[in-house]
Amino acid sequence: DLIFTLREVLKPNKNYIFYCQSCGDIVVKDRKFLRVLPLPSDNWSDLVEEWCCHPDPFARSPLHPQRGDCFLGDTFFLLNSGNESHKSKENTRVICKRCKTMLGEKVSSDTIKYYVTEVIIQLAEGSFSPTPRSQFVQSMVAQCLLELSSAKSTFRFTIKGDDGKIYILIWLLNSDTLLVESLGSSSSHSDTTLFGDIFMPSSAPVGTWNAVKVLYQPCTKCRNKDLADAWENDMGVHPLKFPSETCLELLLILGLSTTSLPPSLRCMNSFQVRNSFY
Repeated sequence: DLIFTLREVLKPNKNYIFYCQSCGDIVVKDRKFLRVLPLPSDNWSDLVEEWCCHPDPFARSPLHPQRGDCFLGDTFFLLNSGNESHKSKENTRVICKRCKTMLGEKVSSDTIKYYVTEVIIQLAEGSFSPTPRSQFVQSMVAQCLLELSSAKSTFRFTIKGDDGKIYILIWLLNSDTLLVESLGSSSSHSDTTLFGDIFMPSSAPVGTWNAVKVLYQPCTKCRNKDLADAWENDMGVHPLKFPSETCLELLLILGLSTTSLPPSLRCMNSFQVRNSFY
């Protein structure tokens, strides 16, 4: 319940503040949206060519938000840049002024793409409440997997970086896992659970979490290259794009979770097993 989808959080005619998830610096201040609209899938223009018997009617009409718009994609949202000044002068990367974390990309002269794993959105009248980084990343990725598997009946995903490289192959196994962790007595247990900063501190005798169970394959350093190439050319596989640094963070989170499982439960048909919490 700590993480909600952007479609649930963002509503028209309310004031929002966007914070850098890593350091809490304000990225967008007091922004009110007149429209909050979902974007079509990344390959929508290719589908238009398949369905239309004439030239693409949208070729000269890119989907760029106006000042009062927020457009929601699978792993990002598009805003009109307005007076924001987080853009790097060297390239199109949008960085946090305080901690220099990559927050998104400059899509056009007046449009910025922010990744859902890098920004926390809260109502303007509220106060910033930080969430541990690993918890936030895995929760947002799990939400993306759940939404896409439900909307498009797709269960295989490639995790791509902003550099275009595939970092991870993910196969969603199920989305109705409930994990139960015995925390022991408060006098004998530390302030955090066995999973480190993946969870918030708890003093309850038993902790329960909803989770999705995934199979995954790392693709760094040319590992599983043939499989990655096959998945990239498979129409049944959906690509998810995040900053390259976040892809490496996610890979580390996956690996730590796998090693916490009993050895007999860590692999399935050459894939590694992972529980992602949401």
